[in-house]
Amino acid sequence: MLRPAAYAERDLILPWRNHPSVRAVSMTTHEIRPEEHAAWWEKKWENVLIYEDEGVPAGVVIFNRETWSFYLDSQGLGRRMLPAWMRLEKEAIEYAFGTLDLERLDGETLEENKQVLALHRRFGFREVRRYERSVDGVMKTVVVTERGKDD
Repeated sequence: MLRPAAYAERDLILPWRNHPSVRAVSMTTHEIRPEEHAAWWEKKWENVLIYEDEGVPAGVVIFNRETWSFYLDSQGLGRRMLPAWMRLEKEAIEYAFGTLDLERLDGETLEENKQVLALHRRFGFREVRRYERSVDGVMKTVVVTERGKDD
């Protein structure tokens, strides 16, 4: 289930953002300090949705117009990670095209994040372009994917 984040959930998601497996495939790989997270939260929290797995907060989806991103509680989900990824992606797509009434949904994924790229393909996203970007001082290839409302 996806639901709007409560302001008080700020500190709940910082460990999720900082988990090594999340940072390894993120656009920023450094450990996020609490004050950096708090500043980000002040700007973004109203665009954050909490994904619940069996009634327990377990992930985040962030919409920024037609672009989205997500991450899960890697440690808390453990072996339930793949099913949670699939449910989160399905629910996020439904939210984007239903609740937000978007015509198109875009995402940016590091080329090395093969699992998420495969997940996106499974849900109808197609690659539209690639570009190079510095990720904490290291040049990486970013894959831009897109899915239309009727795809």
